[in-house]
Amino acid sequence: MHLDLRRRTALLLIVTGCVALRGLAQQPQNPQGRTTNLGTDPNGNPIRLALKTGHVSNYDEAKVRPYTLPDPLVFADGRRVATAQEWLTDRRPELIRSYETEIYGRVPTTVPSVRWSVTATDAHARSDSAVMKQVVGTFGEGDAAPRINLTMYVPAKATRPVPMILLVNFGGGTGPSSARGGPNAPLPLGDPPVADEILARGWGYSTIRYQDIQADRANAWNEGVIGLTFAAGQQEPRADEWGTITAWAWGISRVLDYFERDRSVDAAKIAVQGHSRLGKTVLWASARDPRIAVVFSSCAGEMGSALARRDWGETVDDMAQNFGWQFAGNFQKWVGRWNEMPVDAHTLIALSAPRPVFVTGGTADQWADPVGEFKALVAAGPVYRLLGKKDLGVTELPPLDTPITSGELGWHYHTGPHTATPADWKAFLSFLDKYFK
Repeated sequence: MHLDLRRRTALLLIVTGCVALRGLAQQPQNPQGRTTNLGTDPNGNPIRLALKTGHVSNYDEAKVRPYTLPDPLVFADGRRVATAQEWLTDRRPELIRSYETEIYGRVPTTVPSVRWSVTATDAHARSDSAVMKQVVGTFGEGDAAPRINLTMYVPAKATRPVPMILLVNFGGGTGPSSARGGPNAPLPLGDPPVADEILARGWGYSTIRYQDIQADRANAWNEGVIGLTFAAGQQEPRADEWGTITAWAWGISRVLDYFERDRSVDAAKIAVQGHSRLGKTVLWASARDPRIAVVFSSCAGEMGSALARRDWGETVDDMAQNFGWQFAGNFQKWVGRWNEMPVDAHTLIALSAPRPVFVTGGTADQWADPVGEFKALVAAGPVYRLLGKKDLGVTELPPLDTPITSGELGWHYHTGPHTATPADWKAFLSFLDKYFK
């Protein structure tokens, strides 16, 4: 099996190398979209070839080379963070700058404002258990200006502002067409599987569709907020400016702006949930915006919640090759140099400290490296302890389907695929109850 794979890899390296050379004039810096698929391993895990480095996906613990994580409590100049105040005022901003410059990109100063308006309400949604509100945020000018569609559900019997869970979705947020469904009716697109339980706890939930903010593909800079910031003649962001993950995170913050104005929402108790690339997004949104009280990052994997230095499944090389538009242009420099990056997943998680972070992974989602996600949570623990909070509480991977929710860091490793399962959601609500009850 291994010999056959090496032969296939060598042949593909020759063929794809020739293709890469022919396409170099058109795409000199970023060979996006030319994924090389080598099939799957005996366990069904995807095997990919990185064109620039020749790296092939690894799923063998014996082949994970030793690595050293950057210490979140050590400054770039080697000084150690001595106090909680030093973390908050000096080290944390230093890490934010690293992410803005090298990984996700900064938001330009020319970013437009967002104007919010309520476009529809339904006081009898979900069999009279909720009040539904459709809200539209417009950024830019003219009839074709992009719009963020926000759908909100608040318990019908609420007598004061309620905590809110915002889901950043691949679908959802697009309208109330299914809003009248009862407890056993199909949920509207993008709603959580525990919608009834959220409302029963006296909390609200809301959904937005991420591509309302910015399109998720290469060379689509003018389809969303990013293109609205360009100077005359500019065709793409500068090397240290935002990719789409930062744009989506910016959009989350604009929704929080609206929540601060809506009298039905307790703006001090906002949780944000995202899955996969949107799991990366909510972690970065929380790092940028301390108004986010709690984060639920589902199966975020590489360049999100899983350690990049741990060579398992998807890698920096894969992300830069196949999803370069999601990052700053400067991210390309880290291809083949993962161990030299000034940050890793544990520092991204730690940027939310002392606020709670809940992370999940799935057994059938080894591409996202669930073990690397768990290890990142453990490695973020020293920052939480410095700030007087409880960390994950364990350092060894717990049994499957066993939520860990006693500290400010939470974890659930579910049996199953790359998805936010009902069991994940139930564990998250239990975790959230400590803060929203």
